[in-house]
Amino acid sequence: MSFWSTAIAAVATIAVAAAVAFIVAGPERVWALAGPSDLGPVAFDTLQRRTSPNDSLACPPGLCSAKSDIAPQVFAVSAEALRGAFAKAIASEPRIEQVAADKGALAERYIQRTRLMGFPDTIIVRFVDLGDGRSTIALYSRSQLGESDFGVNRARIERWLDKLTKEAPLARG
Repeated sequence: MSFWSTAIAAVATIAVAAAVAFIVAGPERVWALAGPSDLGPVAFDTLQRRTSPNDSLACPPGLCSAKSDIAPQVFAVSAEALRGAFAKAIASEPRIEQVAADKGALAERYIQRTRLMGFPDTIIVRFVDLGDGRSTIALYSRSQLGESDFGVNRARIERWLDKLTKEAPLARG
């Protein structure tokens, strides 16, 4: 065998072994080597956005110090009712796990994994009571791995907000 044939065979063997190890161990264990899947809570009022394009933010005016990508709607329900509607809205989401809930702060945290490689994303949700039976929501979705998310976090927030509008009535005006 020539040097190149041996090198190609060695690389192919390593690639196959890595693929088998990934399948056997599972993506959760493999990606845990990069750190915990849950990136933890954030304070929306002092949130610092990442410099890499692998996060997205939907935040009502006046709540976040960081620039919001999406302005969430105002709903004609209390924050607690919005929380219930949100649970229904995301119930059909695949590969999602709730990792924290703070009833007092009306905040929740989720991990959702990508379909093929199981990359974990952390999503922070806060339900905001506006008074007079109205509320809104803040969502921050960020990837644990990678420099870019190819728009996955923004698409997730847009999808979740769209689903939420089907579960809770929007406020008028």
